[in-house]
Amino acid sequence: MYFISGITGKIGGATAQQLLDAGHSVRALARDPQKATAWTQKGVEVRAGDLTDAQAVASALEGVEGAFLMQPTPFGVSPDFPEATALNGSFVAALAQTPPPRLVVLSSVGSEQTSGLGNITQTHLLEAELRDLPFPTAFVRAGALIENFLGLLERAASTGWFDSFLQPTDHPFPMVATADVGAEIARLLIEGWDGHRIVEIGSPITPDEIARAITQVLGTPVKARSIPREYWTQTLKTMGLAPDQIGNWEEMEDGFNAGWIHFGVPGTATVTGTTSPAQVFAAATNPPTL
Repeated sequence: MYFISGITGKIGGATAQQLLDAGHSVRALARDPQKATAWTQKGVEVRAGDLTDAQAVASALEGVEGAFLMQPTPFGVSPDFPEATALNGSFVAALAQTPPPRLVVLSSVGSEQTSGLGNITQTHLLEAELRDLPFPTAFVRAGALIENFLGLLERAASTGWFDSFLQPTDHPFPMVATADVGAEIARLLIEGWDGHRIVEIGSPITPDEIARAITQVLGTPVKARSIPREYWTQTLKTMGLAPDQIGNWEEMEDGFNAGWIHFGVPGTATVTGTTSPAQVFAAATNPPTL
């Protein structure tokens, strides 16, 4: 039995499916179990509960062989990171009460840095809270999720442009598909490891390559172009970010562009992504029929 958080999301769902396919049992928490009915039908033990409820998390950890914890990441992040603080406190209390034999934690590229991270500060704080646990713990630092670009496909197809905060467009940035992240988390849980370890997962991908993948899948010529820095604030307002959330987003993108947020940290294990942007986009635009 493995406990998987975020099962109704892409990474938690991908991890759970990998475990089920390998013949293992899965337990999860859901604020509204009705939204996880598809998982219940697959045999997952879905309990009602919230990750900010330490007692619910501790109870869900009872008797498991391993656990996966992650912070659900909102689109916009407030300056003082109240959501992450509440989750981190819950995790610390739950793990002290019911320590699992091993734990995998979803983190992010750049989380080793202590400043200049913007939104990624959330996972830096999470690593800081959990780095000294007295049982095997693995932090999986994922690159930027390719699925985050899905919301831009329609606009790219209609305008012919893939607009990106990343610049220049021919520079590679660490990116990864959620399926690859879920596969690595499941592998770690099943195979185990000793002590504490950090895994960087993803591959260098350029915005130009993202544009070419959109062209390939949609059949419409699309080119990448960087959003000029002076237009970021207005662009983010248009995207729906609250005024107090814009600074964290801009700081994160500045960190990527400056190379401050990057892969290749000494002492980390490297896992290359195998799912291409074109595969991610094709799966989203042509879902399998049942």
